[in-house]
Amino acid sequence: MSRSLRHGALAATALVVSVGALTACGAGNDAQTLQVRPDNAATAVDNIKIQNLNIITQPEPDAEGPAVIAATLFNDGTKQEVVEKITLPGTSATVKLQAAQGKGPLVVPAGGRVIIGGKDNASAVIENGRQAGTNGNVQNVAFTFSETGDIQLGAAIVPATGFFTDFGPSVVPSAKPTPTGSASGTPGEPSGEASESPSGTATDTSAPTDEAPATH
Repeated sequence: MSRSLRHGALAATALVVSVGALTACGAGNDAQTLQVRPDNAATAVDNIKIQNLNIITQPEPDAEGPAVIAATLFNDGTKQEVVEKITLPGTSATVKLQAAQGKGPLVVPAGGRVIIGGKDNASAVIENGRQAGTNGNVQNVAFTFSETGDIQLGAAIVPATGFFTDFGPSVVPSAKPTPTGSASGTPGEPSGEASESPSGTATDTSAPTDEAPATH
């Protein structure tokens, strides 16, 4: 199985995590497995296990802003593993990693786990959320570990709604701004209406005009 894979190898095993059970060996190493659209993806390579992998986008389909990667990483080995980078193969997306304490590398301790996504946890932010893909699709995600090397599997792309609300992007754009120059324009700007400022004709009626009829 995939435990024989070493540094730099790509694990294409994507398993469906169901309410009933997780089938650990049924999918094999067939890359076609990535065509399955699981609710949560999982795989294991050497001492590393990745579970509950999803890409979570903005709650509104047309919203601009970041997306995030959510996953749980387990390390069954006796040495800590550092997540050196996470990429989305085939895209130009940039993923920014941050440990839970806000500084230093993202470390999966020996015999421990790290949760990516959610309040007070480590984070993996896709700065341009649109590069993550379309909701409902599956996007390949590649993790690079300091000891195990590369592990790649497919992640479902879901919006930050329902169950995923608390795991979605922490920076959610506000509503689109109203166009400038609307009826409720900036205070202090002349509106051009007679009710807003004295009209030129009103001030001129107090003085004789050059158009007065001639006296015969």
